Amino acid sequence: MSSQNRAQIGVIGGSGLYDPDIFLNRREIKVFTPYGETSDLITLGEMEGKSVAFLPRHGRRHRIPPHKINYRANMWALKELGVKWVISVSAVGSLNLQYKPGDFVVPDQFIDMTKGRQYTFYDGPVVAHVSMAEPFCNSLRKIVIESAERLKITTHPKGTYICIEGPRFSTKAESIVWKEVFKADVIGMTLVPEVNLACEAEMCYSTIAMVTDYDVFAEIPVTAEEVTKVMSENTSKAKNLLREIIRSLPEKPDERECSCCHSLKTALV
Repeated sequence: MSSQNRAQIGVIGGSGLYDPDIFLNRREIKVFTPYGETSDLITLGEMEGKSVAFLPRHGRRHRIPPHKINYRANMWALKELGVKWVISVSAVGSLNLQYKPGDFVVPDQFIDMTKGRQYTFYDGPVVAHVSMAEPFCNSLRKIVIESAERLKITTHPKGTYICIEGPRFSTKAESIVWKEVFKADVIGMTLVPEVNLACEAEMCYSTIAMVTDYDVFAEIPVTAEEVTKVMSENTSKAKNLLREIIRSLPEKPDERECSCCHSLKTALV
């Protein structure tokens, strides 16, 4: 990869955040990967004087469903560009009545209920068993949380994200299990295997989960108009938050709070 096609920060835009126009000096590049094509062309640009690689997770116009996203290609491409920090933005439903539509959540744990995805870069002959006890980068999470506080965005600093296969939503029975038995706080379809692959690639990864509505357990009627309105407001807040986060990122992670940088040291077999 040429020196001009490099970025230290990667932003993965989820539902509602497809627009790279928030970045300056934009140019699009195609990164060829051993795993096939990325979700879309990657936009290289600048924000707050820092180089950023932006990738819409579902492609532009939301043409790729969650179970068909080429997660390995996406994450490999960001690593190839030199990305160290990965900020993921995604829309989620709430399983916790305290986590309201319009709120943001910075998860600290996840539960994987996906079924048929490619979860690792290490399919053999080299095998890696990375620790996922603390799956998100605490150094990056801290910066995200503090940035949201400065902007006075209602943000929950912890939460368990349950990731389902999709593209269908949960049944009511499933939703009750996720809430009452698994004690999850938010539900989405795209966290896994992004977070796994970021760990294997030794990239610092954190998610901004934007609550759009309550999951079906709540039996609270919701209209498409209401969801669209909340998503629009969330997207506007997310753009401002991204700017504040990127402005606050140091050159290097605080390794006292970050295990991502060395995740392979004890993982390779």
